[in-house]
Amino acid sequence: MRTDARRHHDPEVRGFASDNYAGTHPEILAALALADGGHQVSYGEDDYTAHLQFVMRSHFGPHAQAFPVFNGTGSNVVALQALTDRWGAVICAESAHINVDECGAPERVGGLKLLTVPTEDGKLSPELIDRQAWGWDDEHRAMPQVVSIAQNTELGTVYTVDEIRAICDHAHERGMKVHLDGARIANAAASLDVPMRAFTNAAGVDILSFGGTKNGMLFGEAVVVLDPDAVGAMKHLRKLSMQLASKMRFISVQLEALLARDLWLRNARHANTMAQRLADGVRAVDGVEILHPVQANAVFARLPHEVSERLQKRYRFYFWDETAGDVRWMCSFDTTEEDVDGFLTALKEEMGR
Repeated sequence: MRTDARRHHDPEVRGFASDNYAGTHPEILAALALADGGHQVSYGEDDYTAHLQFVMRSHFGPHAQAFPVFNGTGSNVVALQALTDRWGAVICAESAHINVDECGAPERVGGLKLLTVPTEDGKLSPELIDRQAWGWDDEHRAMPQVVSIAQNTELGTVYTVDEIRAICDHAHERGMKVHLDGARIANAAASLDVPMRAFTNAAGVDILSFGGTKNGMLFGEAVVVLDPDAVGAMKHLRKLSMQLASKMRFISVQLEALLARDLWLRNARHANTMAQRLADGVRAVDGVEILHPVQANAVFARLPHEVSERLQKRYRFYFWDETAGDVRWMCSFDTTEEDVDGFLTALKEEMGR
C-alpha cells in the first residue's frame, strides 16, 4: 500500500459553487513558509501576531485589536458574545449567515437570541431594525443589544458607507452595539472603491468579523475589536469558544500577507470583475433571470430546474431555493475569464436543449 502523499484532484478544474472551493493564493503559501521553522511562543504571543496588530491598525484605526480565530462561524460567535449579556439578543436580517448557515451556533454556543427581520435584498435599515428594537425593560423578552449586518450580504448586495453609518447611529442612539460580519469585506471595499475603514470604524461599527479564507487564505479569520470600550474579555471568550489557536503564527502571517500590501484588494477586485463578466453574459441568455444586483462576487439567478441539474454535471454550483429554481454562482480570486466564458457556453447549450 502506498503511503506517500499524492494529488487527488485536477487543479485545472474550477466551478462556481463557492469562493471556499478555491485553493490558497501563492503569496499566502509563501508567507506560511516564511513563518515556519524554529520555535515561536504559542497561543498568540508570537512575533507574527504582534506585528499583525500594526497591520490591522493601518486599516481600521489606532484602537483596533485583532484576535485571530480558526473560522468564520467562530469569529461571529466570539464577536457576538463579546457584545451581549446572557439575556441579550441580536437583530439581524432573516437571510443573514448567522441565522441560516451556522447551525444555530450563535444561539446554541453563544447563548444569545437572534431577532430576525425579513428583507428584500439582505440589507437592514433603521426602519427595519425598529421592528425588533423594543422591549428592553420587558423581562419576558430577550433584550436587543446588538445589530449585526454583513458586508457584503448573504444575497451579494453591498451597503453604502452612508447606509452603515445610519445603522450605527440608529443603534447607538438606542443603546445597542453594531457587529459587522465581514466574511467578504474585501469584495465590498473593492465594489465601493473605498478603504475598509470607511464603512467600519469610521462609520461607527464596534466589532468586526474579518474574513480571509474566501479571499485567498488557507484558513483563518479574525475578530477585530474597533471600539475597545464596547468589548471586554475577548481573550477569555476566544478560548471558551474553542477558537484559540496554539500555533497562531500560521493564521497571523496569512492575515499579514493579505493586508500588509494590496493582496486583499487585488484578489477581491478580480473576483468581482469575474462576477460582472458572468452577469453580463447571463443577461444575454433568454430564459435566465438575475435576481439581485451584482455588486460583489456573487450572481443569483433563476432558470429552469432541469437546466440547472444538467449544468451541475458540468460545473459545480448550488441551488439557493430549489423550489423556485434559484441558484447562486460565486467567483473567486482564481476564477479566469476562460472559466466564465466556458460556463456561459455551457449555460447557453443547456438552455437550448
